[in-house]
Amino acid sequence: MYSEWQSVMAFLEGIHPYDSLPRNDLARVARSFRCKDYAQSDVIYSYGQMLDGLCVIARGGVEVSDAHGALVSVLGARNSFGERGLMRDGRAATTAIAQAPCTILTLPAQDFQNLLSHAPAFARFFNRASSARPRQHQDLATMQLAELVTRDPVSCPPDTCVRHAARLMRDHQISSLGITNAEGTLLGVVTQRDMSNKVVAGEVSATSAVADVMSPDPFSLPPQALGSDVLHMMVENRVGHVPVTQAGRFVGMITQTDLTRFQALSAVTLIHEIARAPTVEQMAAITARIPQLLVQLVGANHAHEVTTRLITDIADAVTRRLVALAQEALGAAPVGWLWLACGSQGRQEQTGVCDQDNCLMVDDTATADDMGYFRQLAQIVSDGLNACGYVYCPGDMMATNPRWCQPVQVWRTYFRGWIAIPNPEAQMLASVMFDLRIIAGDSPGLFTELQNETLDYAARNSIFVAHMISNSLKHTPPLGLLRGFATIRSGEHRNHIDLKHNGVVPVADLARLYALRGQVRVVNTRARLHGAQEAGVLSATGAHDLIAAYDLIARTRLQAQAEDIRAGRAPDNYLAPSDLSDFARSHLRDAFVVVRSMQSSVGYGKAGVG
Repeated sequence: MYSEWQSVMAFLEGIHPYDSLPRNDLARVARSFRCKDYAQSDVIYSYGQMLDGLCVIARGGVEVSDAHGALVSVLGARNSFGERGLMRDGRAATTAIAQAPCTILTLPAQDFQNLLSHAPAFARFFNRASSARPRQHQDLATMQLAELVTRDPVSCPPDTCVRHAARLMRDHQISSLGITNAEGTLLGVVTQRDMSNKVVAGEVSATSAVADVMSPDPFSLPPQALGSDVLHMMVENRVGHVPVTQAGRFVGMITQTDLTRFQALSAVTLIHEIARAPTVEQMAAITARIPQLLVQLVGANHAHEVTTRLITDIADAVTRRLVALAQEALGAAPVGWLWLACGSQGRQEQTGVCDQDNCLMVDDTATADDMGYFRQLAQIVSDGLNACGYVYCPGDMMATNPRWCQPVQVWRTYFRGWIAIPNPEAQMLASVMFDLRIIAGDSPGLFTELQNETLDYAARNSIFVAHMISNSLKHTPPLGLLRGFATIRSGEHRNHIDLKHNGVVPVADLARLYALRGQVRVVNTRARLHGAQEAGVLSATGAHDLIAAYDLIARTRLQAQAEDIRAGRAPDNYLAPSDLSDFARSHLRDAFVVVRSMQSSVGYGKAGVG
């Protein structure tokens, strides 16, 4: 008969991350757990209480609510809870109540901390911050081949005629083919050089089987190999194509051209080319390479804010070049002016999916004729942005709309009106306009003075702040109560979650509110959260948790977009939770719980509560 600790050990063996522990360590941990039964409605712990340790549900269910009693989760057997408080100051960040009679295993706090320190898999599972801030390695030599392979492999069976194989290479604009059997096992490789030497200049007929010209049993590498492995193989074997195989199956091809393209593709390179592009068409050809740059940046494990900043820098460069081309056609501006971006470009948070959000501010001395000049400039720039992939804003938040191409005095009237009478439209417009950032123009003072007085006026208007709080709660994280996600129920994105509107937008809205309260001038979401902490309107623990949650959500969004691009799909903001591992789902859901808890604090008038 099993002793109690052996029963606990058998239970833990089927739960991650305990299943990753060496058996002797797992036995020691199992002996540390304490077991306790709770009746329905019993309080396991309350918000702010010092925690005894990490809780694991062995039987029954537990309801978890935030500091204000709002239900955030219903947990079942095998789920852990309490780790958030243990990893902060040891005090519970939630309240846990038995939903039904249940049995709870508790790992003492000190044992939990010891595991975090000495068991890497355990630490990775519970530490959201470390999973959201991955180790960065951007050098080609240290990139895995899985990140370097940018397209699905093209292959054909060995009995394919040479002429058809050549046409495949031509149609796909590639220089090599994998030769595979019906199971996808790699049998050989044929290259343009093989075609030239063995068919065009040799004895093999174009109607022969491609097996007659292929190089059989080629060297190959697995997806986990590094770029340095490819470089070494190419040099040592004097080959320009290296197939990538997984358990013998052909999954990709790396060529010298791929490596050269990788080395040459960077935000700096694209911006340099954009700044010298003489036409919109040439700029569009350059921006068409942005998706591949996104894949490369994500694959190199750049922090999400670095990736989005670099992607936004390209949009800024395109805008400035289009302004320059417009002024070559129209002449110099008649009065002082500014082109500003709002939305994700204003916050320097653009991803692989973006439309244009912009406006024009003009000096108050502008005449009707002068405004005609700026309307023409707006049309040229906006049309050019659309041609370069920054599509027209569905809400017409663009400088081509006369409403958003106005003298500063009109803008001042707009802002004061929105703040004085914050109806729903005013809330939305104010939120967008608080994210303004100068992109081009010759009179920065037009905006900075207006920004300072608007922030001061808004922060002193308690009714407007209350409406901003309400606005910040409109987009909620996609949390289902039963330890899952509230996915979209119908339509094209059924069973998916929206990582933009239910992921990054709720955090951006919170950050905007904190920035208003703290008079923080920066518009980037992450910078606003840091600034709010420094200004004392957001606690250190609240800032730490929310930034870690935001990092994880934003990075997951970028990874999903990069995967779309690799698969040949247009990137979007939707993700099927079923596509994630249990580990990733658990962390993502925990991040959403943090965001919902912070929204709850704001809703109860405690924006600074962590």
